[in-house]
Amino acid sequence: MSLQVVEAIGFVAALLTTLCWLPQAFKILRERQTAGISLPTQIAFTSGVACWLVYGIALGSPSVTIANAVTLMTSGAILALKLRYG
Repeated sequence: MSLQVVEAIGFVAALLTTLCWLPQAFKILRERQTAGISLPTQIAFTSGVACWLVYGIALGSPSVTIANAVTLMTSGAILALKLRYG
């Protein structure tokens, strides 16, 4: 498989896994309620995404870098909302 095909697969995976967090973020903003979200889990997930971002940058992989940069923003926003709304 060529590197271009691998990166294309990476971008599709990135799109799907990144977009899946948007409905959750919008729901929290709309309802101002985060009781169903575990704070330790959200902290661990956001930290893991930050590590994946560093990994993607180190590898020079655009799909890993872009996906995790966007996911970090969304996950970080959800974490901030969890901290704000409890």
